[in-house]
Amino acid sequence: MIESIQLDKNSNRHLYIQLYSQLRELIEMGELKEHSKLPSIRKFSKELGVNNVTVVNAYNLLEEEKLVYKKVGSGTFVAPKEIVQDEEEIYLDDDIYIDEDTKFADKKGMLKEDQLINFATAAPTPDLFPIAPFKRLLNKVLDRDGGYAFGYQKSQGYMPLRDSISKYIKSYDIDAKLDEIQIVSGAQQGIDILAKTFLDYGDTVFVERPTYPGAISVFKSRKANIVDITIESDGINVEELETKLKVNKAKFLYLMPNFQNPTGYSYSQEKKNKILELAREHDLLIIEDDCLSDLNYGANKKLSLKSQDTEGRVIYIKSFSKIFMPGLRLAFLIIPQRYFNDILLSKYMSDIFTDGLVQRVLDLYFREEVWEKQISKVEKTYQKRYEVMIKSLKSNLPVEINFNPPLGGLNIWLELPEGISGKKIHDKGLKEGINIAPGQVFYNSQREENKLRLSIAAVTTKEIETGIKILSKIIKEELSNQEYDWDNSIMPLI
Repeated sequence: MIESIQLDKNSNRHLYIQLYSQLRELIEMGELKEHSKLPSIRKFSKELGVNNVTVVNAYNLLEEEKLVYKKVGSGTFVAPKEIVQDEEEIYLDDDIYIDEDTKFADKKGMLKEDQLINFATAAPTPDLFPIAPFKRLLNKVLDRDGGYAFGYQKSQGYMPLRDSISKYIKSYDIDAKLDEIQIVSGAQQGIDILAKTFLDYGDTVFVERPTYPGAISVFKSRKANIVDITIESDGINVEELETKLKVNKAKFLYLMPNFQNPTGYSYSQEKKNKILELAREHDLLIIEDDCLSDLNYGANKKLSLKSQDTEGRVIYIKSFSKIFMPGLRLAFLIIPQRYFNDILLSKYMSDIFTDGLVQRVLDLYFREEVWEKQISKVEKTYQKRYEVMIKSLKSNLPVEINFNPPLGGLNIWLELPEGISGKKIHDKGLKEGINIAPGQVFYNSQREENKLRLSIAAVTTKEIETGIKILSKIIKEELSNQEYDWDNSIMPLI
């Protein structure tokens, strides 16, 4: 398989990066077997017509990622999978990590789950799962398809489901052909597939600051250069984006334009237009992550960037985790045609295909119009929780605390006065029966310690009222113990 490696000396990519990328792909695809020996540096450099240093640098990068190991006096060998999947490669932040559908928890001193008011997790409560219709449609699929429901699926996804999604997504003002839709096993896998497709060692990716930590973790695993763009209440700072585009050639910009995680902010139409304009000027690819636009409690419709993309510059990710059942792990990508083959290969390398039985059931959800009932139920439930949350925050929080009611989604972002630690509030909250997400985990760099994220996903209205009183008490106690200068002219944004 080594013979298949071709280096382009006319490319602007370093030769060692080209060699590293091709060797990595051969290892990940299983073409180079575990413990097989790679060519010696001298022999390989001669065969490729490159300097010894090129091979050395490529091998060193592979070793950094634990894809190979070296034996003194023997050479370089392909590492077994148990070494590749080293725990440190996951890039967890101080044992606190927020996956899109798992619970945020610091186990130290934590109460039992049923004793905890959990404002930290973004996973829906089981009472919102559509168990009865799922059971009915599952049986219908089994009666209709029999053993075929458990057979191999195409990597791109079950064709009838892609057809249903193509029709459904028109309600978002998005026109997507059947061949542009790729089914994936959750939004997290979607992000990972896109990172594998587009990112090589040292490539630059732009992200919002703060952003979803699962995406940061994926980009770090690809050894990417992550550049933060500050997010404001109406979207990222486009002047900052424009400045950084002139300095960095980014592979893509990852963002969440509607009810962003963790802030809940939504982009103004003016900023959406500007971002698409800059994408044209700088030939910039945009990855749009949309999991919460269905949960809109305001009067204004939230348009996606994809719905306004006329040049194929936006790849759109939509997960069903927050509005269906997270454990089913279903999401989809809408892909411009020119990227289709590369992304399909990355999907195939990840897990070959997404669960076919679940895809067939979801297809019936769309076809029998059960989906609209589920969306309506979830939206009404979350809107009630949201209204109680906002009312409780306004009634109980000290005036020093700032927040913007997002009018949608699941998250509310609190700004504490400088010097007050969100992590400390989190730790005290666990001891008193509430779990919250300290803002520091949502930053790639220059972490801001005085932020908190509250989610309404897994709390009842009664728990919200009780939990916010506890949180307010903890914050007031912390404020009374701190010496800081508070500007009385600054009023909270509520």
